[in-house]
Amino acid sequence: MKPICFIGARGGSQGVLNKNIRIIAGKPLIAHTIEKAINSKLFSHVVVSTEDKKIIQIAKKFGAEVPFIRPKKLASNHASMKDVLIHGIKKLNSLGFQFDTLVLLDCTVPFIRIIDIKNALILLKKKKSIVVCGVYKQHLNPYFNIAEITKQGHLQLCKKLKEKPESRQDAPIVYQMNGLYLFNSKKFLKEGKSVMEKMIPYEIPLETGLMIDTEYEFNIAKLILESKKKL
Repeated sequence: MKPICFIGARGGSQGVLNKNIRIIAGKPLIAHTIEKAINSKLFSHVVVSTEDKKIIQIAKKFGAEVPFIRPKKLASNHASMKDVLIHGIKKLNSLGFQFDTLVLLDCTVPFIRIIDIKNALILLKKKKSIVVCGVYKQHLNPYFNIAEITKQGHLQLCKKLKEKPESRQDAPIVYQMNGLYLFNSKKFLKEGKSVMEKMIPYEIPLETGLMIDTEYEFNIAKLILESKKKL
């Protein structure tokens, strides 16, 4: 049984206004993720969850399915992706979709490789896990150079060790979680709130992990994608 690709894309976005439908390398951002999922041939269905009419139109134009409309309460700034996923899985089950694995591909990570999606699926089944998450090693490190501001207005490291590392390389390795998540859908619904405590990491290359959360990152992604298009 093939997995289903699930793309969550609400109309509103705080960091980058209308980022899911902004044009990048000649097409809306969401289209890059839709086309990658379809071209991978890994999925029985590529499904978009949204409340936005423009996103629905674009999603269908590029070959995705929109079998249900996301409730507005799950499209607010305060809605969690976990609640969006639970709603989506239950709706797909009620509509007769057959699947045991759901792959969440975020529109904001357009450089995720198909080979990594494939290998992460293998890992999910091999480990009999509930959730596998794409991660990459992060050079910004809470043990070495990521700090908080105290009540006194001073900087202090987010995480402390008995002895501060002399260099970043000496600090414990930390990982950036990315917009690639793979779920055993039945276990995910059953486990509830504890599910994220049982995630297994799948390491992806740093250069594929760029996540578009700011205008700066959008412009970086645009430069990369448009330069690739010219090659």
